Amino acid sequence: MCDSCGCGDTDLVPVEVQARILGQNERIAEHNRQHFIEAGVLAINLMGSPGSGKTAILEATARAAPGRRFAAMAGDLATDNDAVRLRRAGIPSLALTTGNACHLDAKMVHHALHELPIAGLDALFIENVGNLVCPAVYDLGEALNVVALAITEGEDKPLKYPVMFRKADLVLLTKMDLLPQAGVSLIAIHDALARVMPEPRVIPVSARTGEGVGEWLRWLDFGDRRERRVSP
Repeated sequence: MCDSCGCGDTDLVPVEVQARILGQNERIAEHNRQHFIEAGVLAINLMGSPGSGKTAILEATARAAPGRRFAAMAGDLATDNDAVRLRRAGIPSLALTTGNACHLDAKMVHHALHELPIAGLDALFIENVGNLVCPAVYDLGEALNVVALAITEGEDKPLKYPVMFRKADLVLLTKMDLLPQAGVSLIAIHDALARVMPEPRVIPVSARTGEGVGEWLRWLDFGDRRERRVSP
């Protein structure tokens, strides 16, 4: 159980304490946002369940765009495994280990900015802790929120965790190469997303085959989108 937010359990973290925590987080997130704006960097909060394919998609992104300059912060409760994988893929990466916290917060990201140079980057990917609950609540200063949803997770995850998907600018429907074995209905998944997302945007992708990675890169649209989404 997260001891900083209580995962919504007000018996663990009283409402007034949660309000103070979130208020402080919002102030630091705005400070982070100014850092990103001044550096001209597109910051993307990549969220999703454990095993949804977040790291694999970033590896595939690096392979598909060798001329782009990326960096990443990889959040997890323990180990730097994801950061190591991303560095091997050519993405300078910093591991953010949270201990008990089931999400990254703006303060963690701010500290990391002092260790990870971002000037001149096309994009900074903040790979959040694997979780479909708490990461949706904490603003990190990002310009875009992207959720990785693996088809192996089933058809009803958006309905079970609506806050996460309501906040998303884009859903990457991952592991499409496993569709024949997954036994799920893409129509049902898209219907569930349409019920909770104000403007559903979905790109089916496979890190293994490269399906959809080009469309994902076009969606990021590094030049124009940066101007639209992070300018004051």
